[in-house]
Amino acid sequence: MSRKPWSPAPFPGNKRFAFTIMDDTDVATVENVRPIYELLVRLGIRTTKTVWPVGCPEGSGNFGSSQTLDDPDYRAFVIGLQRQGFEIAFHGATMETSDRARTARGLQVFTDVFGGPPRVHANHSFNRENLYWGTGRIDAPPIRWGYRLTNGRPAGFYQGHVEGSPYWWGDLAQRHLAYVRNLSFDTPNLLRVNPTLPYRDARRPLVNWWFSAADAEDCREFNRLLAPERQDQLESEGGVCIVATHLGKGFCRAGRVDPETTSILTRLAARPGWFVPVGELLDWLVDHGRASAVSAPEWRRMQIQWALDLVTRKARQRTRRIRRVS
Repeated sequence: MSRKPWSPAPFPGNKRFAFTIMDDTDVATVENVRPIYELLVRLGIRTTKTVWPVGCPEGSGNFGSSQTLDDPDYRAFVIGLQRQGFEIAFHGATMETSDRARTARGLQVFTDVFGGPPRVHANHSFNRENLYWGTGRIDAPPIRWGYRLTNGRPAGFYQGHVEGSPYWWGDLAQRHLAYVRNLSFDTPNLLRVNPTLPYRDARRPLVNWWFSAADAEDCREFNRLLAPERQDQLESEGGVCIVATHLGKGFCRAGRVDPETTSILTRLAARPGWFVPVGELLDWLVDHGRASAVSAPEWRRMQIQWALDLVTRKARQRTRRIRRVS
């Protein structure tokens, strides 16, 4: 597929840039995310929210406070979001590792609740059914080696794409999912580092289209990523911003959205942006010739930038921990 030249104002309605959020459901409850979604509705920003369709009876040390579609109030809340134009996406069947049977059940529950299977997916944490995850998401040998040391999981740990594994569901992913998130970067404009968005990767054929994201782990990182000067950059470059974040991590306290986040989103919504969910944005990019197989040079640059951004992000987190202790 040939790629069309990128014009300064390529988006519907002559909008200058595209912006959306992919909210991973980690630690999310109705109480700690409802206010931020009410703000997004008021501002006219429609985004994408992942869910876990089934509960986790074995428990979860890191994510046990999260709600799933097994919780009636949470299920009703997310159905309400879908009716208001938000996209609902898949984050695996539940918060801990699932075998094929539980993943298939999760996909069926999702389909029953939302009227169709998920189109967008993001792997979760250390779940073994993750698709092409860990060192399997990258190819450059030095980066694979460094990532293996810091990630703490051996090669071959993630097996969602490995036929015959108890965690295999690659065939289901290929059948149902249009888009799967991969590398994330410390830039609001993804086209700077990944102009072929979304992209195909012949080495990872069970995913139909991959897409990149701008990384913002929590509220503090989100506010830093979308500071006014970075919004200026996104608009002036006619860019695409898909923020991967967790709206359950510090965005709302005592029923109120963080004041800085409110200011940032209000300022952003006043700009000439196209604010649509992830799937709609990526569909548009595909339809307008932006998507293709990723070239070797582009993929090499993406891996290097991802590694550099990851090191910087880890250093920033470590500095924050030291400051809290001191």
